[in-house]
Amino acid sequence: MSGLRSWLARRLLAGVAQTAAVVVLVFALTEALPGDAAVALAGDQPDPARIAAIRETMELDRPAAVRLLDWATGLLHGDLGTSLVSGRPVSTYVSDGFGPTLLLAALTLLLLVPVGVGLGVLAARHVGRWPDRVISSVTLGVYAVPEFALGTLLVTVFALRLGWFPPTAVGYGGDLSGHPAALVLPVLVLLSRPVCSLSRLVRAGMIDALAAPYTAQARRYGVGGARVLLAHALPNAVAPAAQQLARTVDWLLCGVIVVEALFVFPGLGTVLMNAVAERDVPVVQGLAVVFGVLTVVLNLGADLVARRLTPRAEVAA
Repeated sequence: MSGLRSWLARRLLAGVAQTAAVVVLVFALTEALPGDAAVALAGDQPDPARIAAIRETMELDRPAAVRLLDWATGLLHGDLGTSLVSGRPVSTYVSDGFGPTLLLAALTLLLLVPVGVGLGVLAARHVGRWPDRVISSVTLGVYAVPEFALGTLLVTVFALRLGWFPPTAVGYGGDLSGHPAALVLPVLVLLSRPVCSLSRLVRAGMIDALAAPYTAQARRYGVGGARVLLAHALPNAVAPAAQQLARTVDWLLCGVIVVEALFVFPGLGTVLMNAVAERDVPVVQGLAVVFGVLTVVLNLGADLVARRLTPRAEVAA
């Protein structure tokens, strides 16, 4: 337990340092964006005097170091800032977009874990035979297709030609849980690549685990094949897949911009795109910090799960 506590303390300190680095990097990158909200609000034919007045009203004329210090101080108190365009708190943008994105992520994960792990175990049990070759070929082929191309193909076939599903989420509002048909195509697109990478990771881990000395020893003691597979080999195969799963959750929760743009889905990715288009820097910064903190927390959780499943392995961040 003392070793686990020491490791956890080191990882928490590293997570705090990473979060602080994210705050500084996000501020520096948004400062480097061309133009600002004052230019966007000034219209198509901006007057320099009007731009200067708007910039002064928004306090954009203050030194960058002062604005960074004020913003970081607000973050410590849970204040993500205020939108320059609408005057609304950035936290409302996050809460508005988080629900639809979380719904997509939850449905994708609900299918991803059993399908990905099941395909990987099936391929490993029949390694070198036709089930393994079929699964490996199909997953490699699907993984090679970009999300926007697959999404366009699915919309063309199943929405426009067959009319089975709506092509976009337009007209359904923010609550999409009552309209499952609008979720089918986005979830299929989101599921396509992660299920391929997860199944291939589980397959490789299962092959290594089944060839390890401890599984051979278990067989010599008369342990059944199913128990060897599920109780001995699978936990060691799932350990590296846990980090891949954490990266997938991070990718889903932080807003899959391509998929949300393709299906006009009102999630965090759409909120971020609109904020960038309007040069609404506080919204961009607030979302980026939320994404960064989620990444740090999810990777810490994945490292902890992997270490728990394989205590002797030192899992890198």
